[in-house]
Amino acid sequence: MPSALPLADPAPADGLLPASVLEGAGDRRFGVYLHVPFCRVRCGYCDFNTYTSEELRGAKRSDYAGQAIAEVELGAAALAASGLPARAASTVFFGGGTPTLLPVTDLAAMLASVVETWGLEPGAEVTTEANPDSVDLEYLLALRAAGFTRVSFGMQSAVPHVLATLERTHDPERIPLVVAWAREAGLAVSLDLIYGTPGETLADWRTSLDRALAQQPDHLSAYALIVEDGTKLARQIRRGEVAMPDDDLAADMYELADSLLAEAGYEWYEVSNWARAAEQRSQHNLSYWQGHDWWGVGPGAHSHVGGVRWWNVKHPAAYAERILSGVSPAAGRETLDAATRATETVLLRTRIREGLPIAELSASGRTAVAGLIADELVNAAAALRGTVELTLRGRLLADAVVRRLTD
Repeated sequence: MPSALPLADPAPADGLLPASVLEGAGDRRFGVYLHVPFCRVRCGYCDFNTYTSEELRGAKRSDYAGQAIAEVELGAAALAASGLPARAASTVFFGGGTPTLLPVTDLAAMLASVVETWGLEPGAEVTTEANPDSVDLEYLLALRAAGFTRVSFGMQSAVPHVLATLERTHDPERIPLVVAWAREAGLAVSLDLIYGTPGETLADWRTSLDRALAQQPDHLSAYALIVEDGTKLARQIRRGEVAMPDDDLAADMYELADSLLAEAGYEWYEVSNWARAAEQRSQHNLSYWQGHDWWGVGPGAHSHVGGVRWWNVKHPAAYAERILSGVSPAAGRETLDAATRATETVLLRTRIREGLPIAELSASGRTAVAGLIADELVNAAAALRGTVELTLRGRLLADAVVRRLTD
């Protein structure tokens, strides 16, 4: 089962935000995340807020687009009533779940509601995630016609036994097809990979990297498999049915990815993300790491505006009930204090290539930089320019770097 929601304060039924969010609002970008919580099957490693048909308890996929549109309208009204200046969305991201399980007309209607309600900045990035077996050329052409600019395919691996362990259902041979179709439709392409799956060898991982690079995607993400409590995979490991992922092997896999991607002309810009050029970075995800604002639409979606964070009720049936009652679907929220915001700034901004200005660290954090340079976790030349930038070793030990900078 998916993990529990955080404990926090109740969220107001009207969605109004405190006056504190107004400070600096004009300097922050605004993005919209639309969560589509539906999947054909639940992958054994996944703890995202997703539901198969058997788990919907009366909620209907066919009703979902209308509910999401209603939340977009509620969100715009709440932001305006809170006194925030009108801001067009700089990015829109459809995630899941599998957004492309919905008819393309539903995704188009949801995007149109964002455009009509908030507006889009010129050149705005509009992305949807997609499983390789959930789209065809016609679907991708319709996405582009609706205003989508980018698609992120969940490739995960090119090796059948690895996909089987992950319980991914697509044929790896379909990847070249969907990438070609996306390009024909005029969409930028990102591929998502997972490494460290039980039973996956370094040779297997090289095969997946080679196959991914052969498609010449604009962007590539590579995430280490994390065994989340409550998942089927965690139960399998606990029963001894599959081995626990090997941290040393995962580190070797990350180093191999970074090396092969660099040779192919990709530059890392966040610990788990590489792009062929700066303009092909995921602008939506960069907004998260840089602390900008976003409204999250849908069951379990999280939002953040000016240091206030909230999250929606998780089950689609509970979400539908709130929306139909005309009240905010938020289940709880928290206003981050200065210390928490400072810690999160270090946590997020040290992950990106541009790093974090040393001047923004606490006194103890600034003192820690010298030791991190000595341990080859932080780039010495960047530190001389006044910035904390992770080395390759530092990226592998990013959590430890953050602890030392925030102690």
